[in-house]
Amino acid sequence: MKEMEAPIISARDLRVSYGEREILHGVSLDVAPRETIVILGGSGSGKSTLLRTMVGLERPTYGSIRVGGTDLAQASPDELDDVRKKIGLSFQGGALIGSMTVGENVALPLLEHTNLEPSTIEVMVRIKLQQVGLIKFQHYMPSQLSGGMKKRAALARAMAMDPEILFFDEPSAGLDPVIAAGIDELILNLKKALAVTIVVVTHELASAFLIADRIIVLDGGHIVTASTTEELRRSTHPRIQQILNRVPDAEVGEDVDRLKLYTE
Repeated sequence: MKEMEAPIISARDLRVSYGEREILHGVSLDVAPRETIVILGGSGSGKSTLLRTMVGLERPTYGSIRVGGTDLAQASPDELDDVRKKIGLSFQGGALIGSMTVGENVALPLLEHTNLEPSTIEVMVRIKLQQVGLIKFQHYMPSQLSGGMKKRAALARAMAMDPEILFFDEPSAGLDPVIAAGIDELILNLKKALAVTIVVVTHELASAFLIADRIIVLDGGHIVTASTTEELRRSTHPRIQQILNRVPDAEVGEDVDRLKLYTE
């Protein structure tokens, strides 16, 4: 029987603190190569902190986080650089450099981290822009793009180095439903076309169920479940049911009731 592949991302008892406040409380998880994982949770659940730790922007306070076999908690600066060359990150707001064209933004990782000829970089930039449907906008400035187009340009830049892992931070945030659906479709197309691991952080239920192989639900810095979409739908866990049915927390409801006293 064929042995299972080693996880491309693996966390064990991962804890992250800011000062005296602990955000992640002993998180353990595995992500398989070529798997699409969605990290789902509300504001303050710890999902953004988990993402930042996975890409080496945060050092764990305790525990381990291995990406491609390298423990980021113990890695040297050079080892962290090597890991980052194998990952692509699409930031929530796009984070495009406003003084550079779309094509120049996409080319930047290749100029910084390779010795490729300019003509080769030009070809690679055009390939990436073609993949995200922006080939006609190579010479546009970021200020000339819509919100959805900026997200696509940021994705093209994240793919520039042909990463083993693609990370998305709230890819649908701030977009209208039609544009958000287009971003979901783009992620699905990349999932089919590329042999790449995808990790998406979002609070959008519809997106999560559409694109995920598995969904990790975070709540208060703890993993509530790591399940397939079907398993999640069948879950009877109270917190899962609350999220699926969009039921507000009790204290939120109490705040609304108090507000009514002054507004009705």
